[in-house]
Amino acid sequence: MRARAALASAAAVLLLLLDGCACTMYKVGDLDAWGVPPPSKPDVYKRWAKSIHFALGDSIWFLYPPSQDSVLQVTPQAFAACDLASPVLKLADGNSIFNLTTPGRAYYTSGAPGHCRKGQKLWVDVPMANGTYIQPSATDLAALAPTPAADAPEGSLSASAPAGAHPSAAALRAVAGTGSLAAAALSVALPLLL
Repeated sequence: MRARAALASAAAVLLLLLDGCACTMYKVGDLDAWGVPPPSKPDVYKRWAKSIHFALGDSIWFLYPPSQDSVLQVTPQAFAACDLASPVLKLADGNSIFNLTTPGRAYYTSGAPGHCRKGQKLWVDVPMANGTYIQPSATDLAALAPTPAADAPEGSLSASAPAGAHPSAAALRAVAGTGSLAAAALSVALPLLL
């Protein structure tokens, strides 16, 4: 009985902590699953990302057939070259969630050979906690150079980046989150509280 009370107390504290986060999970592409864009919508992922104002703590959810695809978080250089050899993080379960825990630009691509070159790739800009965007680095700008229509969202140049603000691949690996803390907390807390 004491263990159950302790678990219920811990779950309540966790829910109180999570209450301060207005985090949202977005399904990549909305109605479109993660896949090679059709000829009628070659810029589906670019348009989707530009339509959303992400915030720190939000998550992006990639839905795809695990036997046919995967999703990789990559560096700007790997994004530009569609280089799949050394991803920051690879998920291949068909139901992949990446938590946006670092301000700046994050890059994702399909892990299936040839899909990146066919447009199955995505970048998102995550603002700082105060809502301003970090100015894209030269590496970020070079990563998007092959895609002339890839513009930064409005306001992306409104804040100057502190020296060294763009994380390295090692830093990205350290903060790249998978899964959803809120969903996990709720799945534990709800049965205890009911």
